[in-house]
Amino acid sequence: MPTIGIVGVGLIGRAWSNVFARAGWDVRLYDAHADTLAAAPERIRQSLEDLAEHGLVKDAAAAAQRISIAASLEDAVNGVDLVQESGPERISDKIAIYKQLDAAAAPETILASSSSAIVASRFTQDLAGRGRCLIAHPVNPPHVVPIVELCGSPWTDPKVVAKAREIYDSVGQVAVEVKKEIDGFILNRMQAVLLSEAFRLVGEGYVTAEDLDKTIAHGLGLRWSFMGPFETIELNAPGGLRDYCERFAPTMYGLSKLPVTEELWSAENIDRVADSWGRNPTPEQIADKSAWRDNRLAALVVHKREQKQYD
Repeated sequence: MPTIGIVGVGLIGRAWSNVFARAGWDVRLYDAHADTLAAAPERIRQSLEDLAEHGLVKDAAAAAQRISIAASLEDAVNGVDLVQESGPERISDKIAIYKQLDAAAAPETILASSSSAIVASRFTQDLAGRGRCLIAHPVNPPHVVPIVELCGSPWTDPKVVAKAREIYDSVGQVAVEVKKEIDGFILNRMQAVLLSEAFRLVGEGYVTAEDLDKTIAHGLGLRWSFMGPFETIELNAPGGLRDYCERFAPTMYGLSKLPVTEELWSAENIDRVADSWGRNPTPEQIADKSAWRDNRLAALVVHKREQKQYD
């Protein structure tokens, strides 16, 4: 039975546990915070049951039984096939934990980080086993959003990246490879550009925050839920991508040439956007809305899996 060690069982670590447990892997959990660790199995079990209602988990009870708590970090990673680290997004913490992981895990064990922006070379450079380390960046929540960005460092063994891609694809994720290191990887860099323009448009008074969200949710987001930007523009001109660029490149350049400036993310502009948004939900309301989101995403995943891919 393949086994994964989950190091860090906050929101992302628990979601990874769901992914691997429902795919038939044994899952060992470890977290330095005792209360977080103790609560994790029950929260993962509930998430498995939630997805079972959509048919995304065949046997939630059996999947939950494959999850165990490790007494120590060393126990969590001893003899496992893969370690998925989902600790704090701080360089100092990454350096410390990867020193421990490299010492404790067998040489053939892949060490993957869920880091959302920090490249692996910044915390693996001095490790004896640095060649088996890489980024496996998920998107929140990874148990219902399947994309995972794999990014090695300059010294990561290409065979490790290939094996990692095979593993993530085999458990139902959609792995993509970031060919060379770049802060934020691909998805977060795309998201950052869109968010910066959103803050510009609302902050400068072109549209309300609510109407901008509607533009994405009921416009671009509908297309982007099953095709990316290149496939989208391919269908927006009769001759495909090159034809689109010949027709619209000057227009697109003109619309996007304004630089992203620090002012867009200044306290003053954030206040303008927040005032336009006009909402101030409680933590409980955010938790409820997040659960609703996960439920809707699960339904969308089911829909996409039921459709035939158009080639």
